[in-house]
Amino acid sequence: MALYTRKQVLDEAKQLANMLAHTEEIERFKKLEAKINSNQKVQKMISNIKTLQKQAVNLQAYQKTEALKKVEAEIDRLQEELDAIPIVQEFKEVQLIVNDVLQLVTKTIAREVTNHVIESTSGDLLQGETGTEYKVTN
Repeated sequence: MALYTRKQVLDEAKQLANMLAHTEEIERFKKLEAKINSNQKVQKMISNIKTLQKQAVNLQAYQKTEALKKVEAEIDRLQEELDAIPIVQEFKEVQLIVNDVLQLVTKTIAREVTNHVIESTSGDLLQGETGTEYKVTN
């Protein structure tokens, strides 16, 4: 069995990250993000929401509950309006897909490492328990 250094593993992780960065999903995400960044209407709405969120934090800190409710209602209204824009909807959908792909990769790596540990200690894969014996596997 080959042993790898931490640097070798990190180099491979960087290679995997590079591969992921060039998947269809990530490419679509980048294109949509560029469109959103250049869309003046969307950017103005995002800016307004951020400004209102800062106001909400200040109002909450000063316990101005009535004013806070009005600001939060305006944030919700603007957010709904923003979410109704087709490019924003598409961006959010692709963002979820990208997140799912990244989680799938992370879970797959964790599961495979765990399975190798269990197998190399003569453990029980079905029970998910490591054993007490260490054996070299390829």
